[in-house]
Amino acid sequence: MATSTTTPARPPLQHDLPEGTVEWVEATAGGTVTRLYRHVARREAWVVDIERPDGGVVEGFLRIERDARPDNPWSLRKETEIVRALGPTPVPVPQVYGWDDQRSCALFERVRGRADLDKVEDTGQQRAVYEHFIDVAAALHTLDIDALALPPMPRPTTPEECALGELDLLLDEWRMFLATYHDPLLTYGVQWLRRHVPPSVERVSLVQGDTGPVNFLFEGREVTAVIDWEWGHLGDPLEDLGNICVREFWNPSGGLRGLFDRYARASGVPADPAAVRYYRVQQQVRGMIPIHAVTVNAHPREPVAWYLAYRYVGDRATCEALAEAMGIVVARPEVPDDDGGDDVVARAAQYALEHDIAPHLDDPLARSRAADVGVLVACTERRRRLGPALAAVERDELGQLLGRTPASVEDGFVALDAAIADDRLDEASVVRYLTRRAYRDEWLWAPACALYPSRAWAPIDEGASD
Repeated sequence: MATSTTTPARPPLQHDLPEGTVEWVEATAGGTVTRLYRHVARREAWVVDIERPDGGVVEGFLRIERDARPDNPWSLRKETEIVRALGPTPVPVPQVYGWDDQRSCALFERVRGRADLDKVEDTGQQRAVYEHFIDVAAALHTLDIDALALPPMPRPTTPEECALGELDLLLDEWRMFLATYHDPLLTYGVQWLRRHVPPSVERVSLVQGDTGPVNFLFEGREVTAVIDWEWGHLGDPLEDLGNICVREFWNPSGGLRGLFDRYARASGVPADPAAVRYYRVQQQVRGMIPIHAVTVNAHPREPVAWYLAYRYVGDRATCEALAEAMGIVVARPEVPDDDGGDDVVARAAQYALEHDIAPHLDDPLARSRAADVGVLVACTERRRRLGPALAAVERDELGQLLGRTPASVEDGFVALDAAIADDRLDEASVVRYLTRRAYRDEWLWAPACALYPSRAWAPIDEGASD
């Protein structure tokens, strides 16, 4: 009996993808989409299975960039081209099945493995994976960039261009937001980065720009794919070591002890701790600008609870990274008394979400969003109840720093922002105030920050440059 090669009928699918997207996926993979659901992630992605006429199944990962702009320096198209260029190299990446210009979407191979190295309980396995990843990073940084079919990207030639090129791109991208938004931490962070550029660069490499735990997949004791190349560019390879520090902060995976020494041996690039600390700050400042923008102008589609965690834990992390790079010690400040309160409306909303709604949701994204709503309700209640007392503390400290007490916290931030821009204040005093403020904000927004509890910077080996 002959085997039928008729394409199976497509089952009913639920999605809000642009018209024609599913048909493009089927044409690209040569089959019928049999499974499609939204992946829970910061950037939009979909898990998709495509059954071919011969019975084989293509396991795909669909990424889409809605409202794509041709001048976006971190576009999905650029990211896709970087991944495609790395395909033949020793750096493991997903296969690119196809790219669609019309809808700005890419179909990638869904690589085996998991991304949650921080959740691995076997410390031996965790360390083995981390060491393999460090070897992969060394392999990436020693690739001949002229031999790669990379998309057009600026090629820095000086330490200043390596350190500040991506920062300047980001500042230009967010110039409209920054023109009316006054946050002294961002102003000071940018100023600090311009003043403290590392004096030398060993080589110019392709860097991932946001690398470390969560942005690679692993299985067993090996890395199966490095993912998320949105911020890939040409620059100082030590930038990626600073990025690894940041990823280790957010996703603690056993610490960094000995890893940068291993990197230096594998790559031949000395891992200067001072430069790594610089790029640790650089990654934080670059990341915090769009995060601040999202928390101020968030679209309802965004996972706002998580962005609040990124912002307030991230502000504190940025301040601590600045203080450590400058050799400044800042003690945690006292915070106002909290009697716990009893907001019956907030309590009722949270009870309904936790007991009456979430248990009956089958969709992973819906469950995640329901949990986020509970966090937002708790933040709103806490901000209403404790915000005024904290504002009084901020006004008092701003007055001591500026020489006059501002009429409001907002006025004080504008004045402090201007004083930093004009270089009228002692840097150590600014860093101490910004760090104390960040500690207080993290406390105020505790329900959101609890999404990333007890985060701390992993020590950097001082002998990493030897």
